[in-house]
Amino acid sequence: MSLYCASGSVDGVIATEQLQRLLFDAFNQIGRRERVVVVPPDYTRVHSQAGAITCLSHQFYGEHLMDVLPALGTHFPMEEWQIDRMFPTLPKSLIRTHRWRDDVVTIGEVPARFVSDVTEGIYRKPWPVQINRLLWEGQHDLILSVGQVVPHEVIGMANFNKNIFIGTGGEAGINESHFIGAAYGLERMMGRADTPLRKILNYAEQHFCSHLPILYVLTVVAPDNEGNPVLRGLFVGDDPECFHRACSLSVESNFQRLDREVHTAVVYLDPEEFQSTWLGNKAIYRSRMALADGAQLIILAPGVKTFGEDPKIDELIRKYGYRPTPEILQTLESADDLRNNLAAAAHLIHGSPENRFDVIYCCNDLSQEEVESVGYQYADLGQMLKKYDPDLLTDGWNQIDGQEEIFFIRNPALGLWACDAKIP
Repeated sequence: MSLYCASGSVDGVIATEQLQRLLFDAFNQIGRRERVVVVPPDYTRVHSQAGAITCLSHQFYGEHLMDVLPALGTHFPMEEWQIDRMFPTLPKSLIRTHRWRDDVVTIGEVPARFVSDVTEGIYRKPWPVQINRLLWEGQHDLILSVGQVVPHEVIGMANFNKNIFIGTGGEAGINESHFIGAAYGLERMMGRADTPLRKILNYAEQHFCSHLPILYVLTVVAPDNEGNPVLRGLFVGDDPECFHRACSLSVESNFQRLDREVHTAVVYLDPEEFQSTWLGNKAIYRSRMALADGAQLIILAPGVKTFGEDPKIDELIRKYGYRPTPEILQTLESADDLRNNLAAAAHLIHGSPENRFDVIYCCNDLSQEEVESVGYQYADLGQMLKKYDPDLLTDGWNQIDGQEEIFFIRNPALGLWACDAKIP
């Protein structure tokens, strides 16, 4: 078990040349490889620098890089323009599509007793360990798992072995993992490295995947003074220390603690990055611990045109809506369709304002009727963009017309915002 690179700081910036040098030095340390597969995130994590790292990996390994398997989880397959933009120098022939309902193999299960112990009895079933068949049967001598460590609503801190077991996982594992996180409570986990679900994934890796040649390439990305995402840290290793080092820097870089509650928040969703509420609700997940009771959360969502990334999940969101947690849990007792899609149930819980604050979605392609049917309020996007012009706002506190005070978030995927009064 080794840590091959641990570079970065909260104020530092790793430029392209330094990234290449650090990455190639780590690859040289591990020695020659003949069959390499890279597992990067998809375009929804475009700021992760995983695209550049994947292209650099191809530059280093050349013909020995056999496959690139984006860790889609339940997301739509990458479109051609997304592949071009994220992996500009990578031959498209290397891209494989993860089909979470079909392409997986179950390699074991985490015992029910262990699951119950780490979740404090909230979930008492064994957890199925599933990964994409290509990783299990592909006979690769290096699996490069690439991704960004950042606060996350399902597991506390994103990436590490989540990229394997959820990003390339199967229907049962994804459904149950998301529900475990939701039932345990996202406020209890976000920004924390050692959470119940992380312990479950660690068990799975230690007991079923210790023979797989997985090397983690983890980044920490945070906005600079002008709100542009920059690479703050790079961590390469095959053990938990790599992840925990990245987590420490991410908490410093991505977790903003406020000294007072926010009464009006405005969050902008870049249309290239956010095209569904499944992804766009990061605006809710990442800001909810900063919002005062009775607050307004205004989401400017020019690219959002659907609810779910998967047709079945989209149908379930439309059917049941983002209702308070007790209502969703009660519905689960009688609704077979929702009970068989626990990831959807978890998402409904994550996206619920729990009757504590108002969510106002402003979008072009979802109608007022559609938005209100799932439990949110609606406002005209054009009018709201005139009032809250993202080009004129800065991240953090802003005064509108010298009167209204708002808190602006340019990209909710890059951080976590909370005030002490709302942190459990």
